[in-house]
Amino acid sequence: MRTVTVTGTGTARVSPDTAVVRLSALARGAGVSEAYEAMAAAAATVVEVAARHTDERRVASTGITVWPFHDHEGRREGYEARHGYAIACGDLAAAGTMLAALAREVGDGLAVDGVALEVTDDTVAGGKAREAAFHDARERAAALARMSGAGLGAVQTVVEGDQGAGPVPVAKVALASAGGLEPGEATVTSTVTVVWELA
Repeated sequence: MRTVTVTGTGTARVSPDTAVVRLSALARGAGVSEAYEAMAAAAATVVEVAARHTDERRVASTGITVWPFHDHEGRREGYEARHGYAIACGDLAAAGTMLAALAREVGDGLAVDGVALEVTDDTVAGGKAREAAFHDARERAAALARMSGAGLGAVQTVVEGDQGAGPVPVAKVALASAGGLEPGEATVTSTVTVVWELA
């Protein structure tokens, strides 16, 4: 039995609907204690503000550091303390509003390290990508079959390959307005390898 084996690729687009904000509360002081106490005050404000916009269980510490900082000539000027957080928001509007509130209430004690936009459920987009991948494989197989003077017979096997979200766009933060986040689009990709009998 003659067969033809082809791998097809399909994509589908989906809009991210959740955000993970990575930020830090930071402060400087002449000594370790001064820097740490000022950072702790900023961190308390971060947690308080975040709790108004997302579930407290979604606010997680990622690390605390204290280290000396120096001027441009290498002379020690004091210490900097930093408390990192990852804050998950199930709503993009809430995430944008939270960022604006943090900038307003924490002020210069806030450092935003990044915002990752994520897709909660890509089931529908994954199904569309899978269907597109199968159609792509069938078109390629049909072309190869014609070149060999045959037609496509029955499908013998179908194997699905890796799939996942493609590059997620960088969030645009508009702190001057409502702190809105532009979701853009993420790409879900699917691959299938199909073996057809040649008729």
